[in-house]
Amino acid sequence: MNGKTLLITGSSRGIGAATARLAKKYGAEVILHGKSESEELRKIAKELGSRYVAFDVGDEDAVEKAVSKLGDIDILVNNAGVNPSKTFQELTSADWQEIFNANLFGVVNVSRAVLKGMMARGGGKIINIASIKGFSHVSGKPAYAASKAAVMRITSSMAEEFAPYGILVNAVAPGFVDTEMTGASLSPKIISQMDGIPLKRMAKPEEIAEVILFAASDKASYITGQTIVVDGGLSVV
Repeated sequence: MNGKTLLITGSSRGIGAATARLAKKYGAEVILHGKSESEELRKIAKELGSRYVAFDVGDEDAVEKAVSKLGDIDILVNNAGVNPSKTFQELTSADWQEIFNANLFGVVNVSRAVLKGMMARGGGKIINIASIKGFSHVSGKPAYAASKAAVMRITSSMAEEFAPYGILVNAVAPGFVDTEMTGASLSPKIISQMDGIPLKRMAKPEEIAEVILFAASDKASYITGQTIVVDGGLSVV
């Protein structure tokens, strides 16, 4: 990834931070992102010697303003998102709005801002982070699941539309990953689902990061419009 510039949204912790560290190891210039200028974001920026930006991905104007100052972006990883554990009856209209603003419209807003430069340069990669919750065989978290299903659908649509410009768009759908977000949302139902994973463990964030960066690399030059499932075999049982 030498000479490539990556913007990774939601990269102060979890999968985003793991992807940033690995991309840096592979020689890329990494631009970090957080919703706010948190201590976590500043800490990883210092660790990697990377630039960082702070904005709400659901705020179209803020996204456009911030991204316009970053220069050329070769690869975008749309990782920012929220993952609340609420049943359908518990979810309020405000909850639905917050979840879709972050998980779906965040992908739309940041992609739209970055695509202008990619189209002008005739190439680029966009990797959207989906989830196995977006598939019908994995139950629970209705708003989160719906938002991630939409991310997978928009990924295939974007891939078709931007292929003539040399822009490849794919998604990665992780299963259960050992992150702070997962730990904060564990419930008896989720724990019982995890017991069904053939590999009998959650993924490490670094394992998801490797797949993301494969999809973002020149080695994946003939893959577009796909959702790559990384779930330890859960989807096949």
